[in-house]
Amino acid sequence: MANFNNLILLFSILSFSFLSISIPGESSHFQIKLENEEQERGPFIGVNIGTDVENMASTSDIVSFLKLQKITHVRIYDANPDILKSLSGTKIRVIISVPNNQLLAIGSSNTTAASWIQRNVVAYYPQTLITGISVGDEVLTTVPSSAPLLLPAMESLYNALVSSNLHQQIKVSTPHAASVILDPFPPSQAFFNQTLVSVLLPILQFLSKTESPLMMNLYPYYVFMQNKGVVPLDNALFRPVTPSKEMVDPNTLLHYTNVLDAMIDSAYFSMKNLNVTDVVVLVTETGWPSKGDSKEPYATKDNADTYNSNLIKHVFDHSGTPLNPETTSSVFIYELFNEDLRSPPVSEANWGLFYGNMSAVYLLHVSGIGTFLANDTTNQTYCIAMDGFDSKTLQAALDWACGPGRANCSEIQPGESCYKPNNVKNHASYAFDSYYQKEGKAPGSCDFKGVAMITTTDPSHGSCEFPGSKNVSNKTKEVVNSTHTSSAGEKLRFRSIKINTVNNILRILLTTCIPALLLVLS
Repeated sequence: MANFNNLILLFSILSFSFLSISIPGESSHFQIKLENEEQERGPFIGVNIGTDVENMASTSDIVSFLKLQKITHVRIYDANPDILKSLSGTKIRVIISVPNNQLLAIGSSNTTAASWIQRNVVAYYPQTLITGISVGDEVLTTVPSSAPLLLPAMESLYNALVSSNLHQQIKVSTPHAASVILDPFPPSQAFFNQTLVSVLLPILQFLSKTESPLMMNLYPYYVFMQNKGVVPLDNALFRPVTPSKEMVDPNTLLHYTNVLDAMIDSAYFSMKNLNVTDVVVLVTETGWPSKGDSKEPYATKDNADTYNSNLIKHVFDHSGTPLNPETTSSVFIYELFNEDLRSPPVSEANWGLFYGNMSAVYLLHVSGIGTFLANDTTNQTYCIAMDGFDSKTLQAALDWACGPGRANCSEIQPGESCYKPNNVKNHASYAFDSYYQKEGKAPGSCDFKGVAMITTTDPSHGSCEFPGSKNVSNKTKEVVNSTHTSSAGEKLRFRSIKINTVNNILRILLTTCIPALLLVLS
C-alpha cells in the first residue's frame, strides 16, 4: 500500500511538472489554426495593380515582390493569365475584373459568361485564390450606356460560378464611383442618385441575395480638393483632430474624425433608404497622390504617406465607423505602382506606393501594426540616384554631397571598394546614401534637387557596402537579442522555439523520473 501511495505521489509530481511548464496561449496547433482563420475573417488591406507602367516588371517578379512586402490581397483590372499563373500556390488572394469593353458580350450571352468563368476562374482555382470578380469599373458614371448590361452580366457570371460550385468562395460585384451618392454629408442624409436607382436597386438586391459586398471607390483627396475651406485637411488625412474639428451629423449626433468613415457611412445610409441593410461595403479603391501639377498643391509625398499610413492603421485597429463600430470595411489602396504612362493631370501617374522598378516612392509609417508592407518593419532604407537624369545634373549633386554636404565619399575614390562601376550614377548613389544616413534619414535629406529617391532595396553590390547597409549590420546583434516580434511569422517561429524548449524539459523530467518510478515499483 505504501508503494501504491508513493506511486500516486510520483504521478502527482509529474503532473504538476507538466502543468507548471505549460505556456499560456500555446495549448495546441488547433489554437494556431483558429487564430489564422480568425485573421482571415478580419478586415484586410489590399492593393490595386495597374499596368500603365513603362518597363513593367515580369509577373513572377511582381509576385515575388508582393510576398516580400507581405501583401496578401490584390485586385487586378482584368484576368491576366500570366499574373494568375504566377499567383498560384502563394496564398495571395486576388479579385479579378471584367473590363468595361467586355460587358456587352458577357451581359448578352450566358454561354460567353460561362466560357469566361471556365477560362479565367476554373482554370486557376483553387491553386490561385480568386476571391471575387469586379464586373466593370464605375460603369454607371463613366459608361452609362452600358448600365442596362451590368446586372445581366453579374447574374450570368454568378450562375456560371454556381454551375462550377464556386459561388460561395467567389463573390461577384461591381465597383461604383462615390458620385453615385448625392449629399454624402451629413451621412444620414445621403441618398443614391435618383436617376440611377432603377439600376442600382436590383444590383443591391442581387448583392444581398448572394452575400456579396457593395464595391465603392472612395477618395477623400477629391472630397478635400472640391471642398477646400469646408473640409479640413487633417480630417481627410486621418490626423488626430480636436473635438471642435470633428464633423458631427446633426441627425444622429455621430462624430466623424475622418472623411473616409463619413463616405462609408453615407453608403450604408443610402442603402438603408432603399431598404437594403445586410450588404457590407468593400472599398475597392482609395489613396492619395504623391505628386501633382500647380493646381494640385496637396498632392505631395508627405500627404500621401500620412494618408496611406493612417489608413492602414485605421483598418487594422478594427474600429469600424461611427454608424457601424463593429464592422470595419476592408480596403484596397490605389495603387501598388506609379502608372507613369497615364495621361495628365500629373497626379494621375503618381498614386503608387512604389515606382515601376519596385523602389519605394515614400516610406510608409506602419511599424508595429502587423506584417503588411515590409518596407517599414526594419527601417532599412537607402538613398540612391534616380534614373533618367543626365550626368551633368548628377555630378553637381554628387559634388555638393561630398563637399558642403560633408558626406563620407572615401569609398568611391580610385582603388576603393565602391569605385566600380566607375560612373556618376553609382558614385552619386553612394554619396547620397552617406549623406542621408549621416542626417539620420531626416525628411528632405534624400532629395538633392529631385534627383534622389528613397529605396528599401539594399544597393550594396559585390564588396561595396553602402552606408545604410553598414548601419543595419551594426544593429544585427541588438535585433537578434530582442524578444520583441512584430510579425505573425516571427510569433509562430518564437512559439516553435518555446515549444521545442518545453519538449526538452519534458525529456529531462521523464529521463530522471522514470528510474525513480521503477525503484518505487520494485
